[in-house]
Amino acid sequence: MFSRILITIAVFVGLVSALRGGGPERGPLRLTLKRSVELALSPEGSAKIQMATEEIRQAKAHSAEARSALLPNLQGSVGEEQKMQSLGALGLDALHLPFSLRIPSTVGPYSVMDVRATATQSVFNFSSIRRFQAARAGVSVAQSAEKFTEDQVVAQVAHTYLAALRARAELDTVKANVVLAEAILKQAQNQKDAGTGTAIDVTRARLQLSSENQRRLIVTNQYRRAHLELMRAIGLNLDSEVELVDALAYVPVDSTTIEKAKESAFHSRSDFQTQVSREKAARLSGSAAKMERLPTVVSFADYGTIGPGPYTSLLPTRTYGFAVEVPVFDGGREDAHRAAAESQAREEAERTNDMREQIELEIRLALESLQSSDEEIKVADEGVRLADAELTQARRRYDAGFSSSLEVTDAQTRLERALDNQVLALYNYNVARFDLGQATGTIRSMIQ
Repeated sequence: MFSRILITIAVFVGLVSALRGGGPERGPLRLTLKRSVELALSPEGSAKIQMATEEIRQAKAHSAEARSALLPNLQGSVGEEQKMQSLGALGLDALHLPFSLRIPSTVGPYSVMDVRATATQSVFNFSSIRRFQAARAGVSVAQSAEKFTEDQVVAQVAHTYLAALRARAELDTVKANVVLAEAILKQAQNQKDAGTGTAIDVTRARLQLSSENQRRLIVTNQYRRAHLELMRAIGLNLDSEVELVDALAYVPVDSTTIEKAKESAFHSRSDFQTQVSREKAARLSGSAAKMERLPTVVSFADYGTIGPGPYTSLLPTRTYGFAVEVPVFDGGREDAHRAAAESQAREEAERTNDMREQIELEIRLALESLQSSDEEIKVADEGVRLADAELTQARRRYDAGFSSSLEVTDAQTRLERALDNQVLALYNYNVARFDLGQATGTIRSMIQ
């Protein structure tokens, strides 16, 4: 009986908890770099992706608008008019006519009903064809621009993720320095209690501990700022709790030559493909402007019925034919339009050449930074090893009474600097690695 009561109470408590939304608390969102990029590229992620998608829709709409000039144009109309006309206003004055020929001065009112369909079709218009081709090239521009925007978002997320990893590594280093400073303070206090140390050694150790605690506050704030910037880049709610899974580490990069990197960049970089599409669209627009001088041929047809009203028979009427339009003189409008289009085409060609040179510069700078930061990591690792050995020896000498705490403090400061250099070298190396991937257009393949 008692067990049944306990079971009933447990079920009741569970139901109440469920109704209140109670349940297992969800932990922080665990983010790898790959997962961060996936979230940023999702439809609910970065706003830049959504805006690029809208630009593609707009380009497709402009393409459909340009295509309409090549398709038949069909219109229908139904109308009925009530008319009353003055013949005198037309010069048919009854006073100047013989009596036998006199007609009334006004006619009406009478009704006329017209049911009609009209169609026109462009038969020969090269300018419209070129404008349609330019509009289709504009769609390619928008699609390439979307890929470029995605690459930009990937690069931004990668850099902000690396910045967050660096802030976390610096925070871990500072926490370790605080622990070390506390141990050195305890060591100085023990030396003083044993009569082999002085009060100034204890004061010096306390000052070092205070400095480390202050630095921990600064680095903690930087760590929080890095998290907020990462969530903003991904498109997450800034109130979300995230946990970074990856660590700041050394990832080897396959060696490559500048020529291979340039070939990969010209083939893979979406911004370069976007510029090539812009240049093509500008050339087509210039060609369309030139062809405005050519004759155009238009066919037309008109069919309908007309009569005094819906209750009487309506008589059929029709018109069909074609027209040839030849531009003769428009005040220089076409010449000005053609000159502007040709100038824009030359401008886009110059931008393409300038982008080629800029891509080569970015590749060279990234390769130089990658090589330099790779050497920095080796030097920083060696510096950490030496600084750690120096601190160990300094503390042993201090315990043995062969040196003062000043030697320990100096060694501790050098170790902190060496650890900071190690974190900075790893950060610079990974930034250079992603910069090279962005310069060659392979940054997405680097994020696994």
